Amino acid sequence: MTLNHVRPWRNIYRRASRQIMVGSVPVGGDAPISVQTMTNTDTSDVAATVAQVQAAADAGADIVRVSTPDESSTRALRDIVRESPVPIVADIHFHYRRAIEAAEAGAACLRINPGNIGKADRVREVIAAARDHGCSMRIGVNAGSLERHLLEKYGEPCPDAMVESALDHIRILQDNDFHEFKISVKASDVFLAAAAYQGIAEATDAPIHLGITEAGGLTSGTIKSAIGLGNLLWMGIGDTIRVSLSADPVEEVRVGYEILKSLGLRHRGVNVISCPSCARQGFDVIKTVEVLEKRLEHIKTPMSLSIIGCVVNGPGEALMTDVGFTGGGAGNGMVYLAGKQSHRMSNDEMVDHIVELVEKRAAEIEAEAAAAPQAAE
Repeated sequence: MTLNHVRPWRNIYRRASRQIMVGSVPVGGDAPISVQTMTNTDTSDVAATVAQVQAAADAGADIVRVSTPDESSTRALRDIVRESPVPIVADIHFHYRRAIEAAEAGAACLRINPGNIGKADRVREVIAAARDHGCSMRIGVNAGSLERHLLEKYGEPCPDAMVESALDHIRILQDNDFHEFKISVKASDVFLAAAAYQGIAEATDAPIHLGITEAGGLTSGTIKSAIGLGNLLWMGIGDTIRVSLSADPVEEVRVGYEILKSLGLRHRGVNVISCPSCARQGFDVIKTVEVLEKRLEHIKTPMSLSIIGCVVNGPGEALMTDVGFTGGGAGNGMVYLAGKQSHRMSNDEMVDHIVELVEKRAAEIEAEAAAAPQAAE
């Protein structure tokens, strides 16, 4: 058992939603909040797209979306789906025929934008294809592509317009007795997105796909997404998330997990607790953390590691972590295991030693988890 204790004041009570399946991944209900990303390769290049899907899956992506703008993309989709280790969502814009072709190619989910997919009868054809091929769907409302009549009614993209758009298209699916859908109401403006998501969360029990669209580059987009998604998740809103960054899709997955980990909603890999460093540090904290994060990327087991430069906060932080190191003097520091002082270690040897301790503790946690079901029997 790790030391990531749950406190009553840390509980997040998730909004009640019904559950759908995106391939083998449950979304909504009591399912874990899933993490998504999207490829940025030319989808018709099967090898490049599958390689990117695999890299995202290795980083922890539960679901990966690919754009299917033309027939060559939907033709390639069949091979991509067959080789993918995770469910594939087909991203559809403008041409409803691409959605039908994607369903026939084996997509687990169809993402349609009601603002540009076409008339209701075309949406109904997409619904029929999804039903025939076992696809779920996502209604993807974007502030930047709202229907003309809603822009004329409201004068500009606003939360009410986005919610109305979403509800109009939910009604089409429900009128056609199709209920395997989730909903998103994305905007690049954090305030607009948050208000729209709060509105749709109150109006439907459909699972919600969270995202701040076109959030920006790695640093700025991470901050904007953490603020927007973090606040909504804190309120219990959200069943699956995608962090939209102008960066490698793997970075989107990493940021998504960090957001979920910070709220205690999902745990994967090593949660590193480290200080920003100052003149009191007994070793180079920044460089050490950089090296450790890289060397511990292969650890998937949820656990915690504290790396603190001095004894002001080091011992206290170590109390709540599986493994800890606190800087001292004379070129060495204290190693903590399960919150207790264990032994001293020289700064020169600490990185290799910490990696060894983390790997050992991860193996122990996995063994404990494997033995638990047998003990229950």
